[in-house]
Amino acid sequence: MSLTATAFIGILILLALMFLGMNIGAAMLFVGFGGYFYVVNFHAALGVLQTIPSTQASAYSLVVIPLFVLMGNFAFAAGMSEGLYDVAHKWLGRLPGGLACATIAACAGFGAICGSTTATAATMGTVALPEMRKYGYDDALSTGTVSVGGTLGIMIPPSTPMIIYGIIAQVSIGRLFAAGVIPGVLLAALLILSVVIMVKRNPEIAPKSDKFTFMEKSNP
Repeated sequence: MSLTATAFIGILILLALMFLGMNIGAAMLFVGFGGYFYVVNFHAALGVLQTIPSTQASAYSLVVIPLFVLMGNFAFAAGMSEGLYDVAHKWLGRLPGGLACATIAACAGFGAICGSTTATAATMGTVALPEMRKYGYDDALSTGTVSVGGTLGIMIPPSTPMIIYGIIAQVSIGRLFAAGVIPGVLLAALLILSVVIMVKRNPEIAPKSDKFTFMEKSNP
């Protein structure tokens, strides 16, 4: 069997294992080990299994990733996520779908703290979903806003995927971060504009939010 056919079969097996519910990391480990064993031999595959995981886990350049996630947990425990959401709500509350717009803005702010898409979506979902349900927002709009807002964590620096890409491609991580600022802010603005347009077309999915004075906005 050719290497191309072997790789294709390996990808199919990987997808099948993932759809069956196996942990993604375990599925990749199983398929990778099995493919190397088939192409080379068992002892070579066992040697790779003994060296590669420990080498990658001990790489100094990857230490920053768990530290960013840890920083995000500290920020959540300190109440920074609630503070970001409260500020965004006061400044964007007058817009159609103000709470949803505030959720996207808060996701952008929290993404700039932790650098993780999953952590951003999970954290802001904990804060924003109860508030939007309390004000009678449509569940599809609420969950969709949190989901799409969480993806801003991959664009707005510090971004964990940018770090991984920079390490693999051997390019400047600082330049990647600098290049992600404007696209990240622009994407957040476009998402907020999308929410406004959706609510204007169908006002029932997002009741009007509270209005705040300038003094209230200035003193979060």
